[in-house]
Amino acid sequence: MSVSPMGSNTMSSKRKPIAIAILVVIAWFGVTGFFGPLFGSLTSVQKNDNSAFLPDSAESTKAVKLLESFAAGESTAFPTLVLLEGNVGPEVLQQINAHLETVGDLKLGGTDVPLSKFLMPGSSVSAFPAPDGKAVLASILLDGTAIAESLPNKEPVLPAIVEALREDFTPFAKDLGFDSYVTGAGGLIGDLFGAFGDLDSTLLLTTLGVVALILIVVYRSPILWILPLLTATFALSTAGGIVYLLAKNEVIDVNGQSQGILSVLVLGAATDYALLLISRYREELHHHASRIDAMKAAYKGIFEPIVASGSTVAISLLVLLLSDLSGNRGLGPIGAIGIVAAVITILTLLPALLIVFGRWIFWPRIPRFDDVDSQLTGTWAKVGNLVERKPRKAWIATGLLLVVLAAFSTTLKTDGLSTSESFTGNPESVVGQKLLLNHFPGGEGDPTKVILKNGLIPAATAKLRNIEGVTGVGPEMIAGQVMIKDGLSVLNVTLSSAPDSRESRDRIPAIREAVKSVDSSILVGGTTAVYFDTDQAAKHDNRTVIPVVLLLITLILGLLLRSVVSAVMLLATVVLSYYATLGVCALVFTHIFGFAGGDTSFPLFAFIFLVALGIDYNIFLMTRVREESLKLGTRKGVIKGLTVTGSVITSAGVVLAATFGVLGILPLVFLAELGFAVAFGVLLDTIIVRSILVPALVSEIGPKVWWPSKLSKSAN
Repeated sequence: MSVSPMGSNTMSSKRKPIAIAILVVIAWFGVTGFFGPLFGSLTSVQKNDNSAFLPDSAESTKAVKLLESFAAGESTAFPTLVLLEGNVGPEVLQQINAHLETVGDLKLGGTDVPLSKFLMPGSSVSAFPAPDGKAVLASILLDGTAIAESLPNKEPVLPAIVEALREDFTPFAKDLGFDSYVTGAGGLIGDLFGAFGDLDSTLLLTTLGVVALILIVVYRSPILWILPLLTATFALSTAGGIVYLLAKNEVIDVNGQSQGILSVLVLGAATDYALLLISRYREELHHHASRIDAMKAAYKGIFEPIVASGSTVAISLLVLLLSDLSGNRGLGPIGAIGIVAAVITILTLLPALLIVFGRWIFWPRIPRFDDVDSQLTGTWAKVGNLVERKPRKAWIATGLLLVVLAAFSTTLKTDGLSTSESFTGNPESVVGQKLLLNHFPGGEGDPTKVILKNGLIPAATAKLRNIEGVTGVGPEMIAGQVMIKDGLSVLNVTLSSAPDSRESRDRIPAIREAVKSVDSSILVGGTTAVYFDTDQAAKHDNRTVIPVVLLLITLILGLLLRSVVSAVMLLATVVLSYYATLGVCALVFTHIFGFAGGDTSFPLFAFIFLVALGIDYNIFLMTRVREESLKLGTRKGVIKGLTVTGSVITSAGVVLAATFGVLGILPLVFLAELGFAVAFGVLLDTIIVRSILVPALVSEIGPKVWWPSKLSKSAN
């Protein structure tokens, strides 16, 4: 029995796309097999020291470089403090000092590497009692260069040192009737590393679990959810592997924040794009007998909005390259790489998987070839009818709500957080830092450094002692002698408040003004100066990056929609939504979460994600509205566009909100605040702005919303 030529061609035309799809899937498994293990090592190349992120022009950076020249081995001292609370006597003090001589023998992180390898060359470890006789403080000076390395097991050094000190001092102090706390810069940043260490496990697993649960609810299928989640995971592994290679070769900087944001950004964005593709594919399966033809039609409808959306987010992130802070600059390409990986993966791997598995993957709600569009009925059809009947009331009511919320944005505190305020909980370093203030001046053990010519010490000292909050001024000593190198000396300025507190930071301008009145060449550095200069750089980034992002997004929207009016309208609604979100954040952070304030970088990060990601949903909506407007007219087209995209865009918003909300499980204020802001802002965009405000405005404006394109001249 022979097969007709037509039948043979039909079978061949189906087999070829399926064969290509299988090859694409195999290729992606190979790509992920290479990059996945590299992504697993990303934590090992993190840099979480603020001074490493400052520009070379910052005064504290110049001071760091000069301080390095004072130390043997071209290193800077990194103080880690051990506070012991209890009644101090000569005998007890002697026992403590004797014990301190043994800390160099402590082994780190389950390896044979001793702590002595990371002590500052030439430094001695000794303790001194508090003036009230109820505490002892030991300053252990670590080698700033050495602790930047990794242990043989690829674990970071500083957290291992902090853990070893705590395990050693806790029983020792207990035997003396004391309580011990490892704190100071080393303890705080060690705990910061510990918090970021959860990124590899807790954050990622929780995010995957949340996304899986939402996808199961959205698709009501025990199988379908696996494909978008698998695709998003491949995107994250690929992006993470690329970022690791770039960071390892010092092309970009990675810190704990940027790694955490990469995970939720890629998983959230990739899942959003997947929802859009699968929704359109399901819709087209009702109109095509062949899944190949259905995928072609779906691909044609979603390719442009996904690419435009991804481009908007990636370009917005790349604008961070204009930042002064290298941590922000690093997040730019890191996030952009993640978004590009998400777009490419969703546009290649996911269609291939859907074609390979066929219609049954939607079981039990398998879409049949019946030319029925179930999206034109239900909740979103009712919302569309409401907007169509009363567009003016709809946009005025929602607009006023956003304006009222935005008014509270002026009360949002973003003047910086101390390291101890950066934790949502109370790790030992934070508790120790607070107790330290009960017995010693806050800056004890980590003074502000003033670098000056040796002959200027008397005049500068006199000026510094007249500054409010300065409790002590003295030259840095080595073996009882003033430390001098190339005619320069270092003055240690002890402040009454903790070195990373806002109070201490606020004193840096006065200190600099005082010493520069003696000689303009004097430099002020140290921990407090680094924090102050970081805040100033962050404020510069806010002023520089935000206007550029707004301009670029407007241009992208204008080109995508072939319209100036719609581009400006969409941007205005998202910016209004951004300020409304900041207003809610001001109320929630202060009155519900009880946070001390916000990081100076918070407005910029919130803007990048809220505006860039928020515009995504308007892109998804308005590209479909334009498509429908060409067939039905603008006013009917916007209602049809709202109705058919309502479910998928809301689902996408819930996924993205949930993924960013997962940041709140980490014990860090900045990530908790950012997670809440993006989660709330995205939901505000999808439920209010995209569902009611934008459709109502388009309906009110009519065809003129497409000006200057030809579509603006249509009758309705």
